[in-house]
Amino acid sequence: MRQILSFVCLLVLSLSFVSDSNAQEQLRTWTDSSGKFNVEAKFIRYDGKQVVLAKPDGKAIRLPLDKLSEEDQKYVKAAVAKLRAARKSEKKAKSVPAPPAEGQMLDDRPSTSSTSRQKNDWYQWRGPGRDGISGDKDLMESWESKKPKLLWSARGAGRGMASVVIADGRIFTLGKRDGREKLIAFQQSDGQEIWSADLGQDGESNGTPTVDGEHVYAVGLKGDLICCKTKTGRVVWQKNYASDFGGKMMSEWGFSESPLIDGDKLICTPGGPRAMIVALNKKTGETIWKTPMRPGGERGTDGAGYASVVISQGGGVKQYITLVGRGLISVDAKSGKPLWQYEKIANGTANVPTPIVDGDFVFCSSGYGDGGSALLKLVGRRGSVGIQEVYYKPARDLQNHHGGMIKIGDHIYMGHGHNAGFPMCIEMKTGRKSWERQRGPGSGSAAVAAADGHLYFRYENGIMALIEADPRG
Repeated sequence: MRQILSFVCLLVLSLSFVSDSNAQEQLRTWTDSSGKFNVEAKFIRYDGKQVVLAKPDGKAIRLPLDKLSEEDQKYVKAAVAKLRAARKSEKKAKSVPAPPAEGQMLDDRPSTSSTSRQKNDWYQWRGPGRDGISGDKDLMESWESKKPKLLWSARGAGRGMASVVIADGRIFTLGKRDGREKLIAFQQSDGQEIWSADLGQDGESNGTPTVDGEHVYAVGLKGDLICCKTKTGRVVWQKNYASDFGGKMMSEWGFSESPLIDGDKLICTPGGPRAMIVALNKKTGETIWKTPMRPGGERGTDGAGYASVVISQGGGVKQYITLVGRGLISVDAKSGKPLWQYEKIANGTANVPTPIVDGDFVFCSSGYGDGGSALLKLVGRRGSVGIQEVYYKPARDLQNHHGGMIKIGDHIYMGHGHNAGFPMCIEMKTGRKSWERQRGPGSGSAAVAAADGHLYFRYENGIMALIEADPRG
């Protein structure tokens, strides 16, 4: 008589289970470590902690690997190795460059130097594409048996929430040190400090610098905007969001922007009623245009948010999009003229995540109880552009509080929940959940980046988790 596995660590789920046909193995008998209990099931996957099996009726069984017999543990490890090898082979096949299209010259492709820079430099917030994705390849696929090697560690980066950028062998960041807010440069090779520049105010930085050739730009907690020489730290020019543009933040945690370089322009978000977004001459700091924004609205609060500007060509119009206190806004890239606004996802506390742009679509999210997530379609209208809401999901169903979102293929990966960072995958065009996990090894929200088919979830307590960017599970 077949017995249902009944030891406490083995849970039989009552909901129906959709199997992954690529991972699914043959029906076999599984035995627990005591040898007393067994069950007929198919192997589905192993997530590093739990083995997932599917019974003939479709119900799922989840249990720790060490609760299985030695023979079954070997079977799981062999199946995982086989699956990883197949996926690695599939990934390499997809990465082979396509041959030139008929009539296309090889010189039309990106130059080697351009490709090399994108791979090796992370010169702005969320990387070359402002999408959190690195071009690095052949990275470790598992940290179970071998951990990443520590090359060096360094002190002196200061206190705060700033991330880092890397360009031309230097690492740049912002932080409070010795009672002052600093822009600091380190050597990439060994972590030795090269120079530091004073932003002139006391605060724990939120924003991340932006490097453009021989200049680096940064915004301090009190709205001090600085342009320095990358080699020496010498200040070239300096502005202040409040005094120069009447800027303000939507709430108390200070300016948090990572400025955008677009050609000869530096794009920033002071958050003022007459200068919500500004375009400056990146070499001199002189104003090119300012975007006004009337105060008030149905959702959120006035002022800048905690996101950073991204570029979109949606609806056939080049535009700058960002999340501010009153929701998602767009302005014309040439003139700064307001194009459209979407308030529905705005919350009244802090609108944080940088939006995802993809062709004619924009995905946005914000946390807290009055935020949520939405997908918008941009539609061109006589040289201008408007929006159509594809879907909206309230915060209880889908919210990225902190840490950002990554789009890979047709899916979006993020940390979901208020101060939570639970890994989640959704299909972008529909908003349907592909999978979600409860608390992993870290705690708090998670800052998310991606490379070589994997996600890197860096939690608030310093724990880093390696997660497969696979919509199947």
